[in-house]
Amino acid sequence: QVQLVESGGGLVQAGGSLRLSCAASGRTSRSYYMGWFRQAPGKEREFVAGISWSYGATYYADSVKGRFTISRDNAKNTVYRQMNSREPEDTAVYYCATAPAGRVISTSSGYDDWGQGTQVTVSS
Repeated sequence: QVQLVESGGGLVQAGGSLRLSCAASGRTSRSYYMGWFRQAPGKEREFVAGISWSYGATYYADSVKGRFTISRDNAKNTVYRQMNSREPEDTAVYYCATAPAGRVISTSSGYDDWGQGTQVTVSS
């Protein structure tokens, strides 16, 4: 099992920036992809961005392309997500998750371990 801890959430004004972190520990050798998801009140959890540990290949949902950037620091087993030009619609609980190789990474069912989530609120 991989343990994931998110940090960096909070309140930000529309148009502002915020960086979220996700630190992985435990059986990190099982982790091939790291993904970020979000869940707004009354909505389903949705994929936001993902990255592979080995090659750093990145994937983004259309709704965040050009505004969010995902990166990783393999030495720290940490994945980051820079969020720029935030909009009130970005208000949600953000989760990081890890998946082994060979999974569909754009759906939550592809991931085995999840963090506890961090709240991000964007004020207009």
